[in-house]
Amino acid sequence: MPDVRRRLVLWTLAFGTLAFLAVIGAPLVGTTRIDFARVFDRSVRFADNVDAQIFFIARLPRALAAALVGATLAAAGVVLQALLRNPLATPFTLGVSAGAALGAMLAISLRLHLSLWGVSAITGASFVGSLVAVAIVYALARARHQGFSTNVLLLAGVTLNSFFSALILFVQYLADPSEALRTMRWLMGDLDVAGYAPILAALPLAAIAGAAFVWLPRSLNLLSLDADAAATRGVNVVRVQQVAFFSASVATGAAVSLGGPIGFIGIIVPHLVRLMVGADHRVVLPASALVGAAFLVVCDVLARTVMAPQELPVGIITALVGGPFFLWLLVRQK
Repeated sequence: MPDVRRRLVLWTLAFGTLAFLAVIGAPLVGTTRIDFARVFDRSVRFADNVDAQIFFIARLPRALAAALVGATLAAAGVVLQALLRNPLATPFTLGVSAGAALGAMLAISLRLHLSLWGVSAITGASFVGSLVAVAIVYALARARHQGFSTNVLLLAGVTLNSFFSALILFVQYLADPSEALRTMRWLMGDLDVAGYAPILAALPLAAIAGAAFVWLPRSLNLLSLDADAAATRGVNVVRVQQVAFFSASVATGAAVSLGGPIGFIGIIVPHLVRLMVGADHRVVLPASALVGAAFLVVCDVLARTVMAPQELPVGIITALVGGPFFLWLLVRQK
């Protein structure tokens, strides 16, 4: 077996096991203790099995949402860092997160309570906002170039991010205190999903992005070094850049619409994984997705329990973990 394939299998098994144990173990942790054996006890009707109800209705959807959000944000971070050839790039660099947040803020401030197939208006408005941001940034990146300018893409994304952030502050300023508190909590990251419907709504989008991520690694290895060198080796640079941009944007939009703008995952996890597995995107991309899933599930457990019965927004936990870790990376790599 070639070395890369062997490493891919080994690391995927290791990190996949870690993510699986995190998702299964997270619902067992909480202010109310439950018996794992009783959860799957078929001799007790589900309607009478409180442990099973807590596990499958209250906690498992949240663990699955955390795994999906963590995986998509981490994978999107890997792709964008390679696309922009910038180790500081994150899923939120190009303004997609800010567009999604603005859409959610408008839905909250306008008190939209509509839902379709179990998906709330806030979730829908968030994803629509992310699509608007993607369309604007892409149009600007293609405006004066025959191909696809990553420099303009980065500048347009950062500018749009700042503009949307200002609009978010303006919407919060106009909102009444109860709405302002709700918007503030959403902006900190909120994985308190109501059932499985929001997860099922985000899953097709994450699957589309995941299919593109499977196709990208070899080209990203060449593109992250130099676009001209990649072109001489048969890589259709413009097409790869477009696929990378749209897939990472769709993944980010799906993640933010489900859990809010949870920061640091898209920059912490890729760098941590590279320290362990190397720089080959054929290994880094799937490994980052699995580590991101496990990482956010664990952070969400801490958010639920560290100040129980009060619950912290999960974005606070990821920031408290991610900030010091990122500073350590900067010192370590000088």
